[in-house]
Amino acid sequence: MIRWLIVVVPALVLMSGLTQWLRKFGFGRLPGDFEFRALGREWQLPIASTVLLSMIAALIARWI
Repeated sequence: MIRWLIVVVPALVLMSGLTQWLRKFGFGRLPGDFEFRALGREWQLPIASTVLLSMIAALIARWI
């Protein structure tokens, strides 16, 4: 469980920091990425972008 947290937490911090940079390349605006306003705040669910980025990461991991 600790190893899982050691990997997931830095990955989430890295992805949240790179969000604006990735939006320039179209991530977060793919079909399947949802944005909505609720409770006075804008929420984003980048489902398609997450799947695409995980596929790219899996290909890179397979090559290494």
